[in-house]
Amino acid sequence: MSGSFLDILAIAAHRDDVEQTCGGTLLKMAQRGRRTGILDLTQGEMGTRGSAEERAAEAAEAARILQVSWRQALDIPDGRVENTWANRLKVARIIREQRPRVVILPYWQGRHPDHYTASVLGYEACFLAGLAKLGKAGVGSQESGVSVEAHGFSRGKPEPDEEAALAAVAALPPHRPFKIIYATLYYDVRPTFVVDITEQFEARLQSIYAYKSQFTDQAAGAADFPAHTEIRERVATMAGFYGLLTGVKYAEPFLQKEVGLVEDLTLIPVKSI
Repeated sequence: MSGSFLDILAIAAHRDDVEQTCGGTLLKMAQRGRRTGILDLTQGEMGTRGSAEERAAEAAEAARILQVSWRQALDIPDGRVENTWANRLKVARIIREQRPRVVILPYWQGRHPDHYTASVLGYEACFLAGLAKLGKAGVGSQESGVSVEAHGFSRGKPEPDEEAALAAVAALPPHRPFKIIYATLYYDVRPTFVVDITEQFEARLQSIYAYKSQFTDQAAGAADFPAHTEIRERVATMAGFYGLLTGVKYAEPFLQKEVGLVEDLTLIPVKSI
């Protein structure tokens, strides 16, 4: 195994989701020497604007702007991200390959079904990736007397592509990220913490602009997409709101499920009054 594993992996349903929710944070981490990555679950073929090929090129440009070390898109159907056994295996394989310490997921509620399903799918795949016996001969099969269906992992005999996916995961050593956090920008919920992206704001904006098929003015989707002249104001308003909560200019919000741990009360950031 090489020493080029990821420190941070952001998982999202569509190309451009990460840029809009945590792109500044990924850039900030990269600037601090962390290896960052993005896993897009779909190719974006169902989008009102642009094709999968256009969005692939745009995603590569956005990744360059954000100094991302690794990016890949899976083949889960756009508009039909489902938390299935096969899809969990696809994501678990990436977790084992890239071995991130931190995984960023979308918040588990929202308007778009792909977004909140990606959250649950990502979490369960992270858990699955840490099971040392996953896919091993004689374990988790009807023949061994252990029902995988009883554990909610499969139903009946696996399909050939699922068998191949399971074999691919089993060939890699188990890994489970130490930390899972949730990017909450798409949902109105009070974050656990925010990341100051004041210095990264302009580059983050450029990574969004890289998606020309999505954010240039055109007739298709005009009622649902913001006008190009409004994008900067919208992005700045959101980032400014979360920055205001902690006394910085621009910030991105995140939530963690765990209770935080503090060693020194005098070093807790953000003043109270």
